[in-house]
Order: sequence, then C-alpha cells, then structure tokens
Amino acid sequence: MKKILIVSDGAIGSHYIERVIGTYTSENIYYIVQTENKIFEGYNPAKFKFFQFDPTSFYKISNLLKMDFWQVVLVMENVTDLENTIKNIRMYKPSIRIIAMDLWNASSPEDDIEWVNMQELIAANLIDYLPNIPVLAKNIGLGSGEIMEVLVPFGSSFVYRHIGSIEQKNWKIAAIYRNRSLIIPSDNKMIQPNDTLVLVGDPGVLRSIYRAIKRELGQFPAPFGSKLYLYIDMSIEDKSTIMALVRRSIYIRKKLQKTLIIKVLNPGDIDVLRMVKASAQVNVLIEICYDVKPDEKMILMDIKKHHIGLFLVSHSAFAIKNVRKKLYEGNVPVLKLADCSFSSLKESVVILSNEGYIENISTTIFDVSSQFGFNLELIDYVNEEGSGNGKVIEHFNNLAAIFSKSIHVSEQENNPIRELRAKGNFLHLLPFTSKMFINPVSAFFSTDPEVLYRKLDHHHQLFIPTQI
Repeated sequence: MKKILIVSDGAIGSHYIERVIGTYTSENIYYIVQTENKIFEGYNPAKFKFFQFDPTSFYKISNLLKMDFWQVVLVMENVTDLENTIKNIRMYKPSIRIIAMDLWNASSPEDDIEWVNMQELIAANLIDYLPNIPVLAKNIGLGSGEIMEVLVPFGSSFVYRHIGSIEQKNWKIAAIYRNRSLIIPSDNKMIQPNDTLVLVGDPGVLRSIYRAIKRELGQFPAPFGSKLYLYIDMSIEDKSTIMALVRRSIYIRKKLQKTLIIKVLNPGDIDVLRMVKASAQVNVLIEICYDVKPDEKMILMDIKKHHIGLFLVSHSAFAIKNVRKKLYEGNVPVLKLADCSFSSLKESVVILSNEGYIENISTTIFDVSSQFGFNLELIDYVNEEGSGNGKVIEHFNNLAAIFSKSIHVSEQENNPIRELRAKGNFLHLLPFTSKMFINPVSAFFSTDPEVLYRKLDHHHQLFIPTQI
C-alpha cells in the first residue's frame, strides 16, 4: 500500500484532485494538503485523507512528513509558495521523489524535481486536433512517441494487407480498432480502410511508418526519397551506352517530375563528358568525380546527402558486387536500365513467390505502373507443391479495385523466367533482397525467380526495398 502526498492550491489543483478521486486505485492512500477548504464528493474516506494548512510552514508540513510517503505531487500555482514547499520537504526528506507542476518553465537539469511543463502539455494536446498528425500516447510508457495511434486512409499503402506480410522490425502493430471494436492482430488479419492502428516501437521508426501508412499513389519515389540519381562510370561504359543512359534517365525524370542528378565517375572521354554536360537543365544536375579511385562509400553518402528516392544504373555497373552491396545498404529502389528502349515500355511484370516479400512492395508496384501507364501482369508460378500465393493475389485484386487499375494474373507451371526471356520489352519489378548476392554458380540450380534475376538481365528491372 503506497502513501502519496498531494499538495495543491488553485483551480488546477482542485481539478487534479477530482481526477484522482475518479481514477484512484485501491493500492494507494492519498494524503491531500490544501491551502483552502474545498469540499470534494464521491471519495472513499479510507483512501483519501484531507488536511488544510500552509505548506510553506516547515513545522506543519514536517509533522505530516513523519509518515513514510512513496512520492510527493505538488500542484501549486504560486511560484514562491512552490519553492518554499519544496525547500521544506527537502530539509526533512532529502531523497523523496517529488513531481511538480511547472507553469513558469522553472525546470533545470541541475535539480532533482520531475517537472511537468504545462505549456508543453497544452501545446501537445492542441496538436492532436490538427489533421494528418500522429497521435502519441503521453501518459503511457515513456511518453516520447513509442506508442502511436494512426488512422488508415482509404488509399493507404497498408489497406488490404495481411498483418503477416508487413515486416515489423523495431516496431509492432499492437491493436486494431474497427467500428469501435478491438481486434487483436494476427498474421491472417487484413487491414481495412478507416482502421485505427495502435503501433508500438522505436519513436524514429514509428514516424517513418506513419508516413508510409498515410502515403497514397502518385508519390513515387516517395517515401524512399525525393530525387533521381543516375550513376555513370565511364571506365566501364562505352559512348553509346552512356548517352542512352542519359536519354532514358531524362525521360524518366519527366514522367516522375523529379530532379535528376547525373553522377559521372572516371571521366576519361572529353567529348562524351561534354555531351553529358550539355544535358544539364533546370531539373537535371551534373556532378563529376575526378578522383582516380572514388571512395566506395560515395554511393551511400550521395543517397543520404541528396535524399535519393530512385537510383538509376546500367546492367554493367549493377553486375559489380560492391556497387550492388552499397545500393542494398542504401535501402533505395534501383532501376537497372538495359540496352533497349524505356519510352516504348507498355507493361510491368511481377513474378509471385512464396517468400512474402511481394506484398511488402505491392503499393510501390502499383504506384510505378500507374505513373508510367504500364499494364500490370502478375505471374503465379505453380510448382508441384502448389503456388501458395492466394493471399497475395487477393491483396493485389483489392488494391486494383481501390486504385481503379486493372491487373492480369496468369498461372505458369514452368519456371516463368525461361518464357519471359523470349518476351518483348517490359519492366520487371522485384524485391531488393539479399538473394541478389547468391553466387551465380549456386543460383544455376535454383528455381527461385528472385535468385534468377540475372536471366532477365537484358530487360529493365526495378529492385524495390522490402522495408521503408
């Protein structure tokens, strides 16, 4: 049984005591000191003891402090009275825990008082009334944003996704509220429009998840970043390939309406460099690295520095393992451009697998296909054990209905990679996972479409990170 001492004055103190009476626990006994005789109703006399005296009197408050209090709460509106009351308490009990209301920004890192700043509380509560602002739990846990409540909008990237398909690293969906009812999350539960999700996790991660939940189609390359970045290494590309990369990148920039940065490494051909520089315009910036041996960390530094959302690279550069690793660490979508036209593309293709990554990137798949005007085809690879992709197809059909985007689903018993190699021009969309680093010799015996991405090396491929 814990004894709590509350010292209060003024209107705020009276409201606080009323709230305590309405929410008290039978495990506590409250000793309440008031400067004025205010009558309260509905309290349990065995749990609430009221006293009226001046707490700035050391003699009077020291008599009460002879009891073994667990903590002291001070809700006082007069700053001088508060200071003297704290001084009296500390003289008698130097180490007792004190929580005090702060109306004057009186908190100091040097004192041992736990201050509750009223200005911050009022501002934080007023923020909750603004639209599109995450609601944070302030009286639970640390109160630092590790518990968040988010309303899922109709066009969200999380709508009609199964909980099990959402990678929850350093965060968790703790509860779902739907039609004023609580739903305990499980892997088969599907998120519906207008659901309220209660999230628990690292505050920084939750802020990113909040943005991901609120994002709708037409925003790519958001939420990964805001700019496009073309990587050109003149030591491994010939003149015609370099100029084709520049033309395709400028076309993509116009479609996405984003700034394009062209980064040139190892500039050896002056004529080609002059032509690349001629491509500079309002939203196309040229950066040239003259270092003899460029730092391998440059890719990661530029992704962070320029807030890159889409990394454009040739198939020759992507084939270099170190480049591929840095792009994977950068957690950014990578568009590997092949030696064929991009502007003539009419179709994007997704090969479904049983790994669960496709559903994670489904909204980005729809976003890219919609912005470029591509038809979207899903290929369901049905082997001897069946496909097991029913939930993923259901999810895509639900998204198609939301975004008014038609999709075509086809089943294939043979590994579709073989047939796609003979297919005309298309964009292959796939998750960017650690499978991209499996030894090509080992991959030769694999039937996993993601492992065999090299088989479609002569087609444009977009590698999408599975976690934002």
